[in-house]
Amino acid sequence: MPANQGGLEGFPDDRAGDFVRDFPTTVAPEYRNRANLATMPPLFLLRVPESAYTTGVDRVVRALIGSLDHNGKLVPYAYMPAAEDTALLAGGAGVQLQTGAPENMTPDRFPHTLIIRDLVAYIRAHPQAWTEHGSQAKELQAYACEQRAKRGGLLGFSRMQGPEDGGVAGFLMRVGWLSFVQTLPRWLWARAMSRKVMRGWLGAEAVAGGSKKLFRVIDNLGSVRGTQLSGDPGHQEALQELDWLLVRALLEDLSAPPTGRILPARRRRTGRPVLLVELPPEGSRGALAAERLLRSLHRARTTARPPGPLVVAVGLPSAALLEELGDPDEMSLSEASLRLGQRDGSPVLVTFAEESLARRGLPVRPVDPRTFKFDWTVPTWLVTGVAVLALTAAGLTTRQALVPDVDRSCVGGAESVAESARATPIPVDSKGWYDAAVKEIAEQNTRAEQAAAQGRTVRTVVAFVSSVPTNENETRFDGTIPELRGIAMWQRKLLDDAVSNDSAVRLRVEVRPTGRAFTNAVAEAEKLVAEVRDERAAKAYEKIVGVLGYAQSRDETRAALQVLGNARIPAIGTTATADEMLAGSASLSFWPFTPANSTEARIEADFASQQNIVAKPGTQEEDSCSPAHRAIVIESSADLYSRSLADKFRAAFPGESQVFNFNQDGDFDPPPPAGAISVSSADELARQLCKALRTDPESVVYWSARARDFTAFITAMDTRGTCIDDDVTVLGGNELTNVAQTGVYNNKDWLRLYYSAHRLPATDTRASEKTLQFVDDYNAFVGRTTKGTDPWVQDGHSAVSYDAFHVLSQAVDQARLRDESVSRASVLSVLGGGVTFNGATGYVSYDQGNNAPPLDKTLVLMRQLAERPAAVVVCGAYRQGESSRTQGAPCARQ
Repeated sequence: MPANQGGLEGFPDDRAGDFVRDFPTTVAPEYRNRANLATMPPLFLLRVPESAYTTGVDRVVRALIGSLDHNGKLVPYAYMPAAEDTALLAGGAGVQLQTGAPENMTPDRFPHTLIIRDLVAYIRAHPQAWTEHGSQAKELQAYACEQRAKRGGLLGFSRMQGPEDGGVAGFLMRVGWLSFVQTLPRWLWARAMSRKVMRGWLGAEAVAGGSKKLFRVIDNLGSVRGTQLSGDPGHQEALQELDWLLVRALLEDLSAPPTGRILPARRRRTGRPVLLVELPPEGSRGALAAERLLRSLHRARTTARPPGPLVVAVGLPSAALLEELGDPDEMSLSEASLRLGQRDGSPVLVTFAEESLARRGLPVRPVDPRTFKFDWTVPTWLVTGVAVLALTAAGLTTRQALVPDVDRSCVGGAESVAESARATPIPVDSKGWYDAAVKEIAEQNTRAEQAAAQGRTVRTVVAFVSSVPTNENETRFDGTIPELRGIAMWQRKLLDDAVSNDSAVRLRVEVRPTGRAFTNAVAEAEKLVAEVRDERAAKAYEKIVGVLGYAQSRDETRAALQVLGNARIPAIGTTATADEMLAGSASLSFWPFTPANSTEARIEADFASQQNIVAKPGTQEEDSCSPAHRAIVIESSADLYSRSLADKFRAAFPGESQVFNFNQDGDFDPPPPAGAISVSSADELARQLCKALRTDPESVVYWSARARDFTAFITAMDTRGTCIDDDVTVLGGNELTNVAQTGVYNNKDWLRLYYSAHRLPATDTRASEKTLQFVDDYNAFVGRTTKGTDPWVQDGHSAVSYDAFHVLSQAVDQARLRDESVSRASVLSVLGGGVTFNGATGYVSYDQGNNAPPLDKTLVLMRQLAERPAAVVVCGAYRQGESSRTQGAPCARQ
């Protein structure tokens, strides 16, 4: 730890309150929230003034280490002060992270780091070996084995000396000793480590060149880098490559075991490793080594698996380093605090003001991770022992094996979507219903503007929707109308409640269509950014505080969120679920509302593979189903949502899968996964699918493509009629909700349909009071504003937009308490601090410092029976205190 030379203590107070508050929670969250450790935070660059470099670095580092160390490390951390320019700091970081950390806290082994460190050490110690002697693969293997044996363990036995007896007997004994005590164990260890490293990560890196043998890869690397180092021990390109190799190995060790769940080793990850790096000014001693480490980290994170360490570099980054890191935008510590718990993202650059170093700073409270008295293997052996004893007792007391009847009843019943269906689909008044929702919002806007004229605080929210529907089909394939209804309903409630609440901020809503399938999303986002940059002339109530919408995960909406993120405009998502929507700059200002595709795909994969959902062939009239042995996945690789959901489902589904890449426009770019069959005709897809179902009738059709394509496929299957003698089971995402509930499939008596949704139907006994109240209000709203039968009373789109608007309005209200101007930065700060309430979709709780979807957000799997959907699975915290971890399969994967 650096010496205190500045006299003043504490973290420099440059609007650092939020950062100081959130830093300990990011490193060691509460034990029940330890799943937050599964993220890989961005790289933090804390720049101090050049005139106060020494004291600035000293204060920042001392304050952070004081949070991590209290008479011993509270979590694994490493501090890398300025070192020689030829030093490879990654090696030292690995050593520090392994030593001094609390006992029995994972990760407690560093196999990848240790072997790569040994191999790199050999290259640096013998750089001329390749020039003088040729290939060094055998020498590298022997050196790595010897170093491992020196560290003890089972391989340490191989260092024992053999017998000294002479003669033939002694010779034979020495040969046997060398073979079975030295040569064989080392060969087996080297082979196992090579497979572990190459299959784990190195085989997928460009440096491997397709090779599957670790020592051959390092030999090829050493022949180039060793030659460079033999002529120049400080050769920057060679040192950079070796440093990256060490960093990549370290990140691999820190990525396992996964966080959470019930296994003892996983439950021990209660603190995040921290790496603190001093970054000297350009040209100073240690600058090259420190910047080399940061370049390695930036490169290695592109392929490493989360979770990763929290890396904080303190000092003076050079312009060249910042350029290589993507020229990160400079932000305040308050804004940086929002990035502490986020998933990856671009590096964060913060500059301390000189005056902040001249006054007393803020204390950073110590982290408080949960610790353990025993190694994680102890409870494992105890549980194993108890299980063995129980099984033994059962075997002794059971004289006759009892084979219970296997439950083959179908989840949600055996009926098809045609059961008790109405003769025709529910008629849809496209323009009338859309206009009614927009008109309601316009009327509420007038109320808000009248309140502004009376001196009340009023601000504006922009709702980005797709396009104005022009016909019934567009309406059925698009959730715009129910989404707008939810927005109008919350706006009306907000304005009604504000009559008696002087501190509430009334909100206007500007509905902005972005074209069919959000084609113009980027252009509209750029237009909005231009407006907010020139809003000084706008009236106070016209000032925009946030964005709602983006109901679909598309490349266009993802790009639009990047635009909003760069401008720091708060955005609350509705039903866009792809994990990729949070990538890049979007992570600066976007808060998704619904569970991510990774969560949905895992639940659906377990549901399909473990529950009785596939009808037995030839038993249409009987309630007899089985889990899916195989999945036939229908995706559209050109669609972000579709390929994201399909990829994650295939990864989570334990059985075999076959992929059909279906796009009626013939767009197959980016290409589908290897082995997929691309088709652009619904008739051809029906033919191919029938062939696959004949091969394995106990297959589930997993649909991740859009609803429009699904309807074309269903029509083709029904027209073709060659494989609908037996029921076909389809499992799909929330995309199918809107169209399924309009009854367009009601005459398909061969279709058994499951899909995801985001709230319980009002007819379900598990529905909360908030859900029932919302449905009553929704029915009243629809009855008051439109005519005809509404098909979406059980659809989740309206409830999602209602609750999403609630999130934004609550953040705006809280922002006003700390900032009368209600700036967008204040709204972002409140969102980063967490928002919690009971809503129409269940319990909503955004975690502090994390803009992932709400913690354990509700996901419902529906079974469609005519126009009446029935919930067959309810996962997540539908009510406060509930948890998917206690809900069993498929909600909790053990």
